Amino acid sequence: MNILVDCHVFDGSFQGTTTYLKGIYLEMIKDKKFNFFFAANTIEIVKNIFGEHDNVYYLKYKSNNKFYRLLIDIPKLIKQNKIDYAHFQYIVPPIKKCNYIVTIHDILFLDFPQYFPLSYRFKNKLLFKWSAKRSEIVLTVSEFSKKQIQKHFKIQEIEITPNAVDPVYFEPYNKSEIKKQLEDQYKLNKYWIYVSRWEPRKNHFTLLEVFVENKFYNDFSLVFVGDKAIKNKKYNDYYANLSQDIKLKIITLNKVDFQQLLLLLRGADLAVYPSFAEGFGIPPIEAIAAKIPSVFSNTTAMADFDFSKENGFNPYDKQDILRVINKALSEEINLSNIEKLVAKYNWKIAASVIKDRLKMF
Repeated sequence: MNILVDCHVFDGSFQGTTTYLKGIYLEMIKDKKFNFFFAANTIEIVKNIFGEHDNVYYLKYKSNNKFYRLLIDIPKLIKQNKIDYAHFQYIVPPIKKCNYIVTIHDILFLDFPQYFPLSYRFKNKLLFKWSAKRSEIVLTVSEFSKKQIQKHFKIQEIEITPNAVDPVYFEPYNKSEIKKQLEDQYKLNKYWIYVSRWEPRKNHFTLLEVFVENKFYNDFSLVFVGDKAIKNKKYNDYYANLSQDIKLKIITLNKVDFQQLLLLLRGADLAVYPSFAEGFGIPPIEAIAAKIPSVFSNTTAMADFDFSKENGFNPYDKQDILRVINKALSEEINLSNIEKLVAKYNWKIAASVIKDRLKMF
């Protein structure tokens, strides 16, 4: 069976969809019953991730333009390489030349419309639903997202391919050496980290308020890592009125590659993930795997993180956020949470879900 995987997400900065595809297909390519065709603009990046194998082939898109990719590039590659199934994230091509697999990670814009522009909501509701209806296999990443897709799109047959953590996060490392490297590179010593692209629903604002109002800047820096997505006026106005001394303790980094991200996470004293709404939420469990104290919202899909319930907080309640942060800073990390995490979230489970579905056709 020939499977094409649309890997255009690897052409940009690392995000949830890149982690998802990397994890699942590093497992999938071990099965020699399948041939895999990874398609992207920057083939070198994808090759570095998946390597050379007898059943793996790399295809280069002719254009960076998403419309050209969906309308011309992909249908042509599917036909040329006799593809049986093609796997896409969120949106499938309109010209159908094979069976489709689509992963819709979330449809948060329908349940939390206040955090998304009207044009985004209108366009993506149509495209995501249409893509799901045209696909033989529909996947998502959490029980929460499955229920919401069933509710809004009236599609019942949806499989959950849970996210997991890259094995590198579990590897041992020397904390003091990491700290020294970060001191030299970023002038960072003690700090909290929040890894997420910038959108109002990600709740950067409340975390900044908690950090400033409780004078954590006296002991820590606050590091935000993630690319700009949707403008957050509330955050920008609050930040603009801070004193210069406090601003110096708030670091914003974007276009960070994977190795730098791993370095920054390992050097952190606390990882915080205060998002109002998530389809899954990989960064909190990556922090747990790296043995970094990790606190996070207990809403939407992250309510499933029952292996670390004591580290969940209400993202709408600053006092609850403060309580859980202080608790995490004062206690030793619970190492048993790592074992529970591995048992519940691993890429073998996700890969087996896809393979089982493919066997049905």
